[in-house]
Amino acid sequence: MNQILDVFFHEVLCGQLIQNKSGQLSFRYHKSYREKNDSSPISVLFPLQEPSYEGDKVKAYFSGLLPDDIVRHRLAEYLGLSEKNPFSLLEAIGGECAGALTFYPEGESPSSPLPEDIEILDDYKLKEILDLLKKRPLMAGSDGIRLSLAGAQDKIAVGIKGNDVTLIKGTTPTTHILKPLLDTVKDSVHNEFFCMRLAELSKIKTSSVFIRWLDDTPYFLTERYDRIRNNSGNILRLHQEDFCQALGIMPEMKYEREGGPSVPQCLKLIQDYSLHPATDQLAFIERLIFNYLIGNADAHGKNHSFLYKNKMPILAPAYDLLCTALYPNLSPKMAMKVGKTYDPEFILLRYWNQIVPTTKMAQKNLKKMALTLSKESLDKAYELKSILAIEGIKSPIFEDICQIIKKRSESLRSIFI
Repeated sequence: MNQILDVFFHEVLCGQLIQNKSGQLSFRYHKSYREKNDSSPISVLFPLQEPSYEGDKVKAYFSGLLPDDIVRHRLAEYLGLSEKNPFSLLEAIGGECAGALTFYPEGESPSSPLPEDIEILDDYKLKEILDLLKKRPLMAGSDGIRLSLAGAQDKIAVGIKGNDVTLIKGTTPTTHILKPLLDTVKDSVHNEFFCMRLAELSKIKTSSVFIRWLDDTPYFLTERYDRIRNNSGNILRLHQEDFCQALGIMPEMKYEREGGPSVPQCLKLIQDYSLHPATDQLAFIERLIFNYLIGNADAHGKNHSFLYKNKMPILAPAYDLLCTALYPNLSPKMAMKVGKTYDPEFILLRYWNQIVPTTKMAQKNLKKMALTLSKESLDKAYELKSILAIEGIKSPIFEDICQIIKKRSESLRSIFI
């Protein structure tokens, strides 16, 4: 007998996720949804022209809404479910996902948000929740909480009311993502905060980020770019999908060397589907160079996304920026090759040139972008360090990141000059 989840898109019933008795997944649009003039597909993978889809790409897309790696393992273990069963996991936690999809048992529908869905957390309660995340990822199993976030790091989606962090239950959308300090990555909070603020200073689109403290321990807070507040003050979900989802690639294959997206695949994806293909391709290349400069080797296919504006995909703001080069326990190999190498120490000029068309104009523009970013990123890194000191935000890791940028910018300039 088939198991069925109703799939809601922007709070509208759009179709069903079906698991047959063999465990295979399929997705089908409701006929009435497909026939509406204002309907839009849930993914570039699933155009409305076809009523239903099945196979590996369905599993890959819906698995992409769930946590990765060890977080997913611990989540499934706590819930008493198989980590290899995305259907059961979405049934348990699919009430609040990345983008605008929500999942409910067949015949059920989302209730209206209620004021009591929002619980203000004092420091004691927040600390209790952050301590629990290692045992209960995403607070799974808590009454009224059904939220899912992709990624390999412990985190939780929350709201903000005034200066207070709030725990969201029921159907009220969350607005922020909170990440506690990582045990295995020294000062991860200040590292990500600095890299994200530097991207913003470098005119790369990002969400606003903040550092907050619980006693002597910092935590990282970022606004969700897939949530907006309308003129009435209500929070709305914007749709998004990461590049692994858009390409039908399983999340555990997010690194190119394991079968994940490559730079050419990402650029073609943007060319084929973005509302602004030329602008977004340039922005993607700019982020590729920026990630090289800050020493971020973890810019894999799930760390690039489409955000849907007016029902059309555009490149989403940059997120999950971290100087991984500071940590000997993390692989120095880049998530995607530049040309023919994963090694940031051995990127030749011809490898950089392979990411753009073979015209002189394209390569001239790449050179200009690389030289500009290599100079400005270092200048702006020290400028940011000074700005943060004035704001009272200091960490030795800021200088460590600046030194990585200095070394990488000098290397990049020597290649292009």
